[in-house]
Amino acid sequence: MSRLHQSRIADFQEVLGEPTVALAKLRDLCFSGERPGGEGILLNYLPLEKALWSSLLKKQRDLYSQFLKEMIIQPGIAKANLGVSREDVTLEDHPLNPNPDSRWNTYFKDNEVLLQIDKDVRRLYPDMAFFQRPTDYPCLLILDPQNEFETLRKRVEQTTLKSQTVARNRSGVTNVSSPLKTTPSSLSEYEVLPNGCEAHWEVVERILFIYAKLNPGIAYVQGMNEIVGPLYYTFATDPNSEWKEHAEADTFFCFTNLMAEIRDNFIKSLDDSQCGITYKMEKVYSTLKEKDVELYLKLQEQNIKPQFFAFRWLTLLLSQEFLLPDVIRIWDSLFADDKRFDFLLLVCCAMLT
Repeated sequence: MSRLHQSRIADFQEVLGEPTVALAKLRDLCFSGERPGGEGILLNYLPLEKALWSSLLKKQRDLYSQFLKEMIIQPGIAKANLGVSREDVTLEDHPLNPNPDSRWNTYFKDNEVLLQIDKDVRRLYPDMAFFQRPTDYPCLLILDPQNEFETLRKRVEQTTLKSQTVARNRSGVTNVSSPLKTTPSSLSEYEVLPNGCEAHWEVVERILFIYAKLNPGIAYVQGMNEIVGPLYYTFATDPNSEWKEHAEADTFFCFTNLMAEIRDNFIKSLDDSQCGITYKMEKVYSTLKEKDVELYLKLQEQNIKPQFFAFRWLTLLLSQEFLLPDVIRIWDSLFADDKRFDFLLLVCCAMLT
């Protein structure tokens, strides 16, 4: 370890050791790659006043546990959670009830979203074994056999939906397939962990499912898995055991805050607005024109449009263009910059030159 690196780590520890974190200093250190513990502040999860951290973290983690209790259930089976009698379930809210407000109808629609999430998170960073490995901190609330909740893994495996599953992306309906049809690349591709264990990808799946339930306007769109993956990896591999233990809840809230800034990229109806992805792709070219007019003219001459490459770069924050450690390093600087998405445009331009 170089002296410069040791010095910057000492500076980082000094900044985080103060009663009130100096945001400008923290941004400078994180921009340079010294980040342990900084992402929570930069993504507006933790306040600058350290005295507030303990109570806020407890409150947020308890809130996430409540989300799990309320949203990962099997409607029509967990009588206590549904708050209805067996007779009500049979006569008023049965699986064939066409009422859009039916709990069963909601359950089936949730399964459509869940099956797409499951498909995406199982192949998250396939070049790494991390997401297939069991977490040291499985969610006991979900896995406790005495509870009335089922894991999402079992919900996917045991689904008996007779309707077809719709795979949804930004463009709307893109694929229709039966959830009963499994392929060697789906459920059987990965080793099944014993009862009481769950893989890291299952934790990510739960985060995305809860997010989709709480944000029905956008729900889940393919690509969100590539945003939450690096965030979860950062928390789940933190040297501090407390951050590791609560990686799921902390990742959820950081992901939610980040999505509040970039969610317009995933909404097709906003593409041509000033906050939409089309405008941002054009901004890449206008920035390139300022920085390297010769290259800009060359691309124009060859009719190479920014949609050919910049859509994925911007929507997924470059998470598909580099190996995970490099993505995390780029995100250190991206989140630390107070004009973070202007910085993203500059990185995209640098990749073109």
